[in-house]
Amino acid sequence: MAINAPEKLVLSSTNAAVLNTGLKRRLRFGERFIEGWIFLAGMLAIVVLLGIIFILLKEGLPVFTHTNPWDFLFGGKWYPAADPAVFGIAPFFVSTLMITLISTVVAVPIGVACAAYLSEVAPPRVSDTIKPIIEILAGIPSVMMGFIGLALLSPFVQSLFNLPIGLCGLTAAIMLSLMSLPIIVSVSEDALQAVPKEFKEASYALGATKWETIWHVCIPSALSGIAAAIMLGVGRAIGETMTVLMVAGNALAIPASPTDPMTTMTSAIASGIGNAVRGGVQYQALFAIGLILFILTLAVNIIAERVLERQKRKFSR
Repeated sequence: MAINAPEKLVLSSTNAAVLNTGLKRRLRFGERFIEGWIFLAGMLAIVVLLGIIFILLKEGLPVFTHTNPWDFLFGGKWYPAADPAVFGIAPFFVSTLMITLISTVVAVPIGVACAAYLSEVAPPRVSDTIKPIIEILAGIPSVMMGFIGLALLSPFVQSLFNLPIGLCGLTAAIMLSLMSLPIIVSVSEDALQAVPKEFKEASYALGATKWETIWHVCIPSALSGIAAAIMLGVGRAIGETMTVLMVAGNALAIPASPTDPMTTMTSAIASGIGNAVRGGVQYQALFAIGLILFILTLAVNIIAERVLERQKRKFSR
């Protein structure tokens, strides 16, 4: 039986509608599947974070029944083998802040400047060659960086400042800045690359130079990404263990200058956890250090978020 043209048109329209409906259903199913996985990933991150907080509180807070919180936070002596044991983390806390501050002061300007050069100044061939090398540097194990600090940087610092030993906070801070640089450069360069070309073209059209465009247009526009890069670098510096354990000197005293040997909070945990009895007072004290380190990292992120919001309001005017 022959089918005339109008009937063919109706059948083809019907088939297209059916196919379109089926395609929409498949797309909806795929979207819901992806949304479900994203939701589960977010919930998993929250559950893991809450689990970490719970473990730190459960294992760390009992130490304050043995040691006064004031003495624990501001005491300058750490004698876990004494009778009674004495726990004061002021040397570890001051050392952590000093090393992190020095490494950040060194790494951030250099890292952002390198990112601006690769993004806005360097020819594409140079940028495409240097950036993979920088990203490879981010994957060097921390123990290798510790060996480099022991073999190369420590003797140089010792001879430069005429020190009895080159294992000190300054050596650790320089090594941490080198370890933070690849992260800061890579993330900041990606943020600068994401700045719309229209912003730069408008700046050039108004007569701005390349330097003025980078300083007044590119960096403010990419401030969110640069701030994230800085936070990743600071987090790497605060949480690094092996390199600091190898080159900082491991002295149990409050440092008076960056050239003094030091022990950070992470290296104190790493060096003491193997000798601590599970559930003992020293074990609880080390978990309390981890809790304070967690709070310190959280405070740094909150402060950075406030500064970033203030900068956003400033540049949006």
